[in-house]
Amino acid sequence: MQRLPRTRLTRPMRPIPALFAALALTSCTSTAEPELPAVLVFDQPSLELGTARSASVEVRNTGGSAAGPVELKAGPVRDEAGSAMVGTVIQVVPGEVPTLNPGDAVTVELHVLINGTVNPGRYDASLTADAGPGLQALSGIRFEVLAAPGAEGVTVLSADTTVRRGDVVPLRVEVRDADGAVLEGATVSWSATPGNAGLVSGAGQFVPYRTGDVTLVATAGSDADTLFVQVSERGLSGAFSVVGSGVEQVRYTSDLWLHGDFAYSGTWSARPGAGAPIPGNQLSAWRISDPSNPFKVSTIEVDARTVNDVKIRADGRLGVMTHEGSNDGLNGVSFLDLADPSRPSVVGRYTETLETGVHNAWLDGDYAYLVVDGSGGGLRVLDVSEPSRPATVASFYAGTSFLHDVYVRDGLAFLSHWNAGLVILDVGNGIVGGSPTVPVEVSRIATLGGQTHNAWYWPKAGYVFVGEEDFSQSAPGVMHVVDVRNVREPREVATFAVEGQTPHNFWLDESRGVLYLAWYAQGLRALDVTGTLLGELDRQGREIASSRYNGGSVGCNRPSTFTCTWAPQLHRGLVWVSDMNRGLVALDPPS
Repeated sequence: MQRLPRTRLTRPMRPIPALFAALALTSCTSTAEPELPAVLVFDQPSLELGTARSASVEVRNTGGSAAGPVELKAGPVRDEAGSAMVGTVIQVVPGEVPTLNPGDAVTVELHVLINGTVNPGRYDASLTADAGPGLQALSGIRFEVLAAPGAEGVTVLSADTTVRRGDVVPLRVEVRDADGAVLEGATVSWSATPGNAGLVSGAGQFVPYRTGDVTLVATAGSDADTLFVQVSERGLSGAFSVVGSGVEQVRYTSDLWLHGDFAYSGTWSARPGAGAPIPGNQLSAWRISDPSNPFKVSTIEVDARTVNDVKIRADGRLGVMTHEGSNDGLNGVSFLDLADPSRPSVVGRYTETLETGVHNAWLDGDYAYLVVDGSGGGLRVLDVSEPSRPATVASFYAGTSFLHDVYVRDGLAFLSHWNAGLVILDVGNGIVGGSPTVPVEVSRIATLGGQTHNAWYWPKAGYVFVGEEDFSQSAPGVMHVVDVRNVREPREVATFAVEGQTPHNFWLDESRGVLYLAWYAQGLRALDVTGTLLGELDRQGREIASSRYNGGSVGCNRPSTFTCTWAPQLHRGLVWVSDMNRGLVALDPPS
């Protein structure tokens, strides 16, 4: 979950001059100065970059009130058929302006970053300045990629001609010059008919977005060759069904973790109650041996406003819960003894250098990986071989932004470092000589949109599924797929979006290749992620099922009881979710 929302001062009242204020106190006929709204405008409604890879544009506040913070971001790069070129991004500097006062302007630098090969042609994107509802400005961006001359002949060698929607088709071509010699590395331009048939990458891959007959044309120089492909539906079906739920409506529910016959859930922020709002200061233990009737068996109350995260070690003997907003100002984490899993007990609280709060955590063997709140906080690694006496053994900060989450697997730590992107550390894998006590950066990637929130690493497939938590109405967050088969050079290759809402946390059934995604008010989604992943997955018929199991609307609308899905976990064949409004819900997934 993102930190508590920042206050957006989009239309503050103007200061009242002292003389006018005095008159207002003595004269019944005086009226207050009318409030003038902020107005954001770009100096160019459309930028034609041509073959250039950088440009600048100015955004100005032409209204009468300050606006801020102003978020500046580019949308997806799309070809002339409207397909998103996943992995090609437009970097915007700065990404945010704290305040733009009346009459002030800021110059925004744009840099086109082409990751991988794209076809020759013209590409479009949008640039948005967003300072809250009713305060947006939009500019268009267009650039070109030119073809290389010299080729005289092109032949499509082989390809699958009967495929399912969403399957990636490798395209092999042979290009020759006027003398018949093969031209290695020649630029080949691909096009598809109809134009919305799918994405054809310049690297020679086609992924269909619709069914029916598709014509693919490969062009090099003055010659071309044609391939005909028949696309069938992916054929996915099924539904979630609710098995049982454990209701928690006194506090908002945060993250969860399951082990054996028990589930453990945290609590978040402050929920309105009969009297004062109820803070998120509890960890709950639920017995789930009968999924149709999960019930709470014990709670732990700590000094916190939010217990955002809870993790249980693989052996089930040690747990950790995070503290934010504590009254004593120390925050930190509490470690849990699970000798009796129905009644976890606190064996120690650790706060050193964690006073700003801990948002998320991970347990891996004798080490705890902790996410420290605030810019500059970064990662702390604790030796917890003696849980009652933990000790800090390492730290890491990416140099910018703040850290939001950490996921550790196979000796690699995947840091969701917000606008710094996904940062991968060697913490024992050995690829660059790192260890838990000496973490070493392997690589990083800034996915389109920033606001890198969470990650799930799938070693067998070589993908990382990355969440972007962006609540903006103009461009809400999506799930990004990053190819890490070469972990030193990660590449973004695909996305998945749900209209009008941003995602939260994920869980992958690796045996079936089904990704479960918590999507706040849009509920729980099941996504087929088998095979090669490329392009916009939400246009490929890959969503198997979705469930808004408790009804709802377009937003979570707290403090309602509507669906507000926070986190899923696959356990003993069921998908358990923590729901901010509802508590704990068990669902039977589609088979």
